[in-house]
Amino acid sequence: MSLSFSGKNATPAMSVALLLVAMMSLQGGASLAKSLFPVVGATGITALRLGLGTLMLCVIFKPWRLRFTREQRLPLLLYGLALGCMNFLFYLSLRTVPLGVAVALEFTGPLTLALLGTRRLLDFIWVALAVAGLWFLLPFGESLHAIDPLGAALAVGAGACWAVYILAGQRAGAGHGPATVALGSVIASLIFVPAGLAFAEPGIWHWSVIPVALLVALLCSAIPYSLEMVALTRLPARIFGTLMSLEPAVAALSGILFLGETLSLKQSLGLIAIILASAGATLTLKPRNNQLKKIELNPSPPQ
Repeated sequence: MSLSFSGKNATPAMSVALLLVAMMSLQGGASLAKSLFPVVGATGITALRLGLGTLMLCVIFKPWRLRFTREQRLPLLLYGLALGCMNFLFYLSLRTVPLGVAVALEFTGPLTLALLGTRRLLDFIWVALAVAGLWFLLPFGESLHAIDPLGAALAVGAGACWAVYILAGQRAGAGHGPATVALGSVIASLIFVPAGLAFAEPGIWHWSVIPVALLVALLCSAIPYSLEMVALTRLPARIFGTLMSLEPAVAALSGILFLGETLSLKQSLGLIAIILASAGATLTLKPRNNQLKKIELNPSPPQ
């Protein structure tokens, strides 16, 4: 069964709805994954989600049909390593950081990439908003006890990997489109699935975990990527990028509904600042060597 869809008959309004469903699927899956931490551990769920998600992506995109030039092979390797490291660090951060905060901190990676080389005064407004968001979210001063420093650092590290994932993916995926993510996932799985299993909790070897892990992989990989491909074909790049800026808010809502996580006023303000900075940068930044356009068209990271 293939979960890929055709976007030919999808109206813009339907595409927006599908993109919102994709975000809810991704963050709902992340909440479900976090609920498995006591049984399989953060590294264990990384291995299960990445391995099972890779199988689903391969069924959908059939990466064995792709052919890469010699110049694309090193970027492809970096792309796969960044994808796996991003997943690994993100789930490790979720051990001690609320889902909404972790996603907001992770968003600073592609946001920084988009803001590099800014010169206009308006651009610096988004930089200021991003810095303000980080100030509220990162453990400085009185907020040191509100957010675990190591967890925050891991989330920021996942964001840095997301930036590498975008840059390497642009070169590796030239001419191949979203199918590149399936092959990148294969590379990531070869390294991070064995590593995740090695440090997983003993419960990962219970057969009862497999159905839930399959659901996590479905929610975090197959469903959001299939729906995003429809939205990408029907929505302007800037609208797509602006809507993707809502991801931290969707993550925070998912954490509240499914994990019982609550955010302080400062954390909520930081999350809102990151969302506004990301949306503002997407809407107003002038593309530099087409970089912004490519960043906008990049789907959300596999989590």
